[in-house]
Amino acid sequence: RHARSARCAAPRPPPTAPKETEDVIRSTTSWLAAAVMAATLAALPLGNAIAQNKGEVKIALIASKTGPLEAYAKQTITGFNLGLEYATNGTMTVAGKKLVVIEKDDQGKPDVGKTLLAQAYADDKVDIAVGPTASPVALAMLPVAEEYKKILLVEPAVADSITGDKWNKYIFRTGRNSSQDAISNAVALDAAGTSIVTLAQDNAFGKDGVKAFKDALKKAKIVHEEYLPAATTDFTAAGQRIIDKLKDLPGKKVVWIVWAGGNPFKIADMDLKRYGIEIATGGNILPAMVAYKQFPGMEGGAYYYFGIPKNKVNEWLVARHYKEFKAPPDFFTAGGMAAGIAVVEALKKTGGDTATPKLIAAMEGMSFETPKGTMTFRKEDHQAMQDMYHFRIKVDPAFAWGVPELVREIKASEMDVPIRNKR
Repeated sequence: RHARSARCAAPRPPPTAPKETEDVIRSTTSWLAAAVMAATLAALPLGNAIAQNKGEVKIALIASKTGPLEAYAKQTITGFNLGLEYATNGTMTVAGKKLVVIEKDDQGKPDVGKTLLAQAYADDKVDIAVGPTASPVALAMLPVAEEYKKILLVEPAVADSITGDKWNKYIFRTGRNSSQDAISNAVALDAAGTSIVTLAQDNAFGKDGVKAFKDALKKAKIVHEEYLPAATTDFTAAGQRIIDKLKDLPGKKVVWIVWAGGNPFKIADMDLKRYGIEIATGGNILPAMVAYKQFPGMEGGAYYYFGIPKNKVNEWLVARHYKEFKAPPDFFTAGGMAAGIAVVEALKKTGGDTATPKLIAAMEGMSFETPKGTMTFRKEDHQAMQDMYHFRIKVDPAFAWGVPELVREIKASEMDVPIRNKR
């Protein structure tokens, strides 16, 4: 049903020789010479690529299908294919061209992601690439898109630098960035007399997240930044440092967590409540939000929770996902769907033309409907402007996870998301 791989594509038409070959044949008196010339031209890589892609659009979907972010990647892939299905009304075609998705596993490794993207552009002759899951992988991939002059639609890697100082004009992003995360969390936490310690992974995701959060705070004060390796499982020493920094301070005391994968909420086992220290974080995938049941009343900023947005795209996604998977769509499913819809809408605007300059012209400033509502690619840095959600955790026995109840929708128009590139 989904365009999951090149093997699912409709049979390709036999390669046809370029027009130059026809001209040569017409002007050559020797049948043998014409046949040799035609065979030679048809064998050229460019001629082959044109012939192969004539009736299809090839899309590379690169994600961390193995490694610590495997759950995120699987959701993105599911959502992306559902996005293509939704936006094409189930035909998996745009302007008469079949959509072919080629999945690749970067294993969460920057060097692997970089190599896979180059292979996708050079060997698979993809027209567009989508992904990856992790910010360090995305940063390694950005120069490859520039080298091959092909679109890389980033979903769901978050680091600000992707659409900031490392950006190039071939990069678009449907996923939220660090600043959008930070601003929505600052709405929930920024108050006079509040002291905050940040706990983050020691990578681009964590560091860009903390930097953006600091920039977004106007009243609260950050008193310490704690960075740990991304694969950390023992948070005891870090937890003690956090307690020492906060325990004797007056007013509200908060640990704000920026983490992908793993379970940093283990620090709660150190009885932070004894010192009046609260835990705060943003939204997450449902399995991770099981830990949120420990923190009723916790507030933060969320990118997506299936029960929050009220629009026809989200209604379709929730119903379709329940029908196939007997479970609600998750955090990264919505992001994957947004990316799939963006690809289709861009191709509709170009009439199926995959020439990079035409795609860039179509996508800059383009608005499109997603499970979160309307997104718009900002012309300056190609970041998708989008709504975020201020939530408060409620414990409901009917759900295995802490339920993020909507406090307020934070509209894209009210978020002053910095433009960090040097365009």
